[in-house]
Amino acid sequence: MNSSDQPGPTGPSPAGTEPSVGAVPGRPPGFKPYRHPAAGWGAAKSVTKFLLREGEYLDGPRAIMKMNHEDGGFDCPGCAWPDDIKGLKLDLCENGIKHVTWEMTRKRVDRAFFAAHTVTELAGWSDFALEDQGRLTEPMVYDPATDHYRPVSWQDAFELVGRTLRGLSDPNRAAFYTSGRLGNEATFLYQLMARELGTNNLPDCSNMCHEASGRAMQAALGTGKGTVDLKDWETADALFILGVNAASNAPRMLTALAEAHKRGARIVHVNPLVEAAARRTIIPHDFVDMALNKATATSSLNVQPRIGGDMALLRGMAKALLESARTDPKALDTLFVERHTSGFEEYRALCERTSWEEIEQQSGVPRAQVLRAARVYREADRSIISWCLGVTQHEHGVDTVREIVNLLLLRGNLGREGAGPSPVRGHSNVQGNRTCGIDHRPTEAFLDRLGEVCGIDPPTAHGLDTVATIEAMNRGDVEVFVGMGGNFALAAPDTAYTYAGLRNCELTVHVSTKLNRSHLVHGRQALILPCLGRTEKDHQRGGEQQTSVEDSMSMVHLSKGMKRPASPHLLSEPAVIAGLARAALPDSATPWQWYVEDYDRIRDTMAEVLDGFEDFNRRVRLPLGFRIKQPARELVFLTPSGKAEFSAAPLPDVVPAPGTLALGTMRSHDQWNTTVYSDDDRYRGISNLRTLVFMNRQDMRERRLDEFDPVDITATARDGSTRSLYGYLAVPYDIPRGCAAGYMPEMNVLCAIGDYSTQSDQPIMKHLKVTVVPAADRREDSAPAG
Repeated sequence: MNSSDQPGPTGPSPAGTEPSVGAVPGRPPGFKPYRHPAAGWGAAKSVTKFLLREGEYLDGPRAIMKMNHEDGGFDCPGCAWPDDIKGLKLDLCENGIKHVTWEMTRKRVDRAFFAAHTVTELAGWSDFALEDQGRLTEPMVYDPATDHYRPVSWQDAFELVGRTLRGLSDPNRAAFYTSGRLGNEATFLYQLMARELGTNNLPDCSNMCHEASGRAMQAALGTGKGTVDLKDWETADALFILGVNAASNAPRMLTALAEAHKRGARIVHVNPLVEAAARRTIIPHDFVDMALNKATATSSLNVQPRIGGDMALLRGMAKALLESARTDPKALDTLFVERHTSGFEEYRALCERTSWEEIEQQSGVPRAQVLRAARVYREADRSIISWCLGVTQHEHGVDTVREIVNLLLLRGNLGREGAGPSPVRGHSNVQGNRTCGIDHRPTEAFLDRLGEVCGIDPPTAHGLDTVATIEAMNRGDVEVFVGMGGNFALAAPDTAYTYAGLRNCELTVHVSTKLNRSHLVHGRQALILPCLGRTEKDHQRGGEQQTSVEDSMSMVHLSKGMKRPASPHLLSEPAVIAGLARAALPDSATPWQWYVEDYDRIRDTMAEVLDGFEDFNRRVRLPLGFRIKQPARELVFLTPSGKAEFSAAPLPDVVPAPGTLALGTMRSHDQWNTTVYSDDDRYRGISNLRTLVFMNRQDMRERRLDEFDPVDITATARDGSTRSLYGYLAVPYDIPRGCAAGYMPEMNVLCAIGDYSTQSDQPIMKHLKVTVVPAADRREDSAPAG
């Protein structure tokens, strides 16, 4: 398959003349390196402009005072960073406020809107324009005769889904996708419905993000989650932050970094790009520093490996520790290694066989700098290593996370305060989704407990993940796709192939708050089902309800909306799922409606099924909720050996072939997942532009490129097929030679469906093999159709 140009309106025209998503017509693109502290007055100014633009003069400030509060507040629907354990009254960030304000908009997408616009017309709108229309107000069904969505009653919508599901020859011909914002109670009902139907086809956004983290830690430690909490962050002597753009993706981490620096902890950032959070910050709720414009450093050392070079860097740090141990017995925690680990001697031999030449070549980092990072780690009594998608979205993501664990084990940085692995989950409840049953590879123990408590016979065969679901839709093996939240069409890899798969379905169903691209790339039948947002009050028969979420450090707490729903026709996520389940399973003994009347009833059942959720309803109402117990934190390892397992994987070859670059996709600052608020990226100095590629200056000179020169980008997949974007603009940036970067979702088209990790099945969106050449002259009428 050869695919040219990104399908749909989100990509540039072949000549690159069309504005990108949300661009301001007539305003030229700009690039000026950002030299200011992260957050601070820049964030305050940005938030103020955003609140004014959206017209949220009252509800915006009200939301700020309610977000992330334990006393009847709602959980930020943005990132999964834990709530402040000291009860901070302004525990929020710029992107969280934007995310909430975007949800609370007064704009509405009602039946009159859909009557005025065909789906074909809407498909020509930018993604920014689609979401900017506002909140969905009632269920809509696609009418192929008129190419319009038209209103449909909830009962008729449920019956359409139920009739189609009941008519399938095999329940595995349906797939049930979940984005990261679905609450725990809805998550539990969703997986219960799918398994009572008879399928484990439960793909989720984790399949594209942190699947490698879960598989690696499960193999090494017997748990798929990190072992640290926020208190550990506050007591660590050293913090290592790998592949994380904290100022944009987890902005509240800036508080932890600033406080760590003030108490004398060492902070090492490892990233091909030196991001704003890796320099200095002003925390907006620190009013004295804001008044004095006083910045705090957030880094002791910045290390810039080549894309994919993290594993070699970590191996180099381990090698340095082992070499130091020859003369310094304290370099390793020998007692910990002997008592609590397995496989150390094999790993030590592997490190000794790995030459410094290979480490430098594969990491792209000089030996002297590797040794500096190793010295910071050796001199710290307690260290945390944290990472995000810059580590996981690679072919060797599992091996890299296991190398992180290897390094932690060498110095006993596990099972004690201020130490351990800490993956940064990027979406509000993505970890809770997995905890509460969204897993296409469920354990036998979980299924047994679910079947016993809920009185069903759950299927045992593994289901389809995200990549396999897209492939199955294209083959015709999946006929029904149900998406709970998110924007699957844009979030997934290989955009053209994903579009084709969705269009090949008999029925696509999207439960959403706003109009997005996935509603326009639909099956032969299609439904849009609007639901309550996190900020809105949820009234059921048993009174006003609260839902629970789990943050990235395993704390489970309640969230309660504060605002009147955008429309009286909206249903809560649990109510939508229960309606679908009753229609699809008319003979079910599961008390779906009884559950929806009072979410405490759902939690009581969850307490019987889920390990760590015992006494759920009482514990979740404690201040800040409760933390799910992590056996590995107590040095209890649920591995075959009963110990923490060293990994002895060889270093992969990540050096790009001559003439090619390794390209990683990423978000801009003014963006949350596939939602783009504007075409600006303040922390990288970009204004009014998204169709760009960041490149090393020397790589640009080799290709005779100047700043903002148009280029064509072609990715070559494993099977030899190519995918291209045309007319992107080259921007010089501080990034290692042989590396490049650009924005998702626009660049998702470059990631072939077959380019996924054989270790984790994740799309390798951070490690694409591309060529970048000056844009060729081409006639507009010769460009392939989207």
